[in-house]
Amino acid sequence: MLYGAFVSRMVLPLEGMLRCAVALMGACARKSCFRKMRMARLYDDYSKVIIPKLRKELGYSNDFSVPRMVKVVLNMGVGEATADSKHIKAAVDELTLIAGQKAVATRARKSVATFKVREGQAIGAMVTIRGCRMYEFIDRLVTMALPRMRDFRGLSSRSFDGKGNYSFGIKEQIVFPEVGSKNVDVIRGMDVTLVTTAKTDAACYALLKAFNFPFMV
Repeated sequence: MLYGAFVSRMVLPLEGMLRCAVALMGACARKSCFRKMRMARLYDDYSKVIIPKLRKELGYSNDFSVPRMVKVVLNMGVGEATADSKHIKAAVDELTLIAGQKAVATRARKSVATFKVREGQAIGAMVTIRGCRMYEFIDRLVTMALPRMRDFRGLSSRSFDGKGNYSFGIKEQIVFPEVGSKNVDVIRGMDVTLVTTAKTDAACYALLKAFNFPFMV
């Protein structure tokens, strides 16, 4: 009895110390990411230039009402993976280089005999980018990747989903300098989805326009 009481008294403080350590590690990670975001060129431009501009343009009462970027989702379909599963690894590696963080393989939810797809089979790759990496990716996307697209005439202004989000496609992954054309086995496209806090398409359009996204006139 005495031994059990002693152990219970020791376990409770240890659990409390462990919870405090986990919370402290999370706070340090968030603080480190915030410091990196402050170092990102696009985030610095957003906080100093874009927020006052959109607040005046859209008539918001405070800075917290101004729409902001939440995440960027990259999705790459690999149809040839049904015949050779090695293409999945190549797609995951290429998407990892483009995003700057580890991509994951996406799997089929159900079998489709017409396309020779089995349930649970890897058929693509995706990655979700947030925080400092998101602003760095948007900066590289606007300044380097989009201008290198073949026959590029601007992004369509009709690809908003009605909830303040925007999606568009890229036909070739080699427009990103991180993916060298010499190391690419197959030309693959990808879908890019920009998720924002904007409540309307007009507010999302104004935010992306402030980020210098090249929309068609």
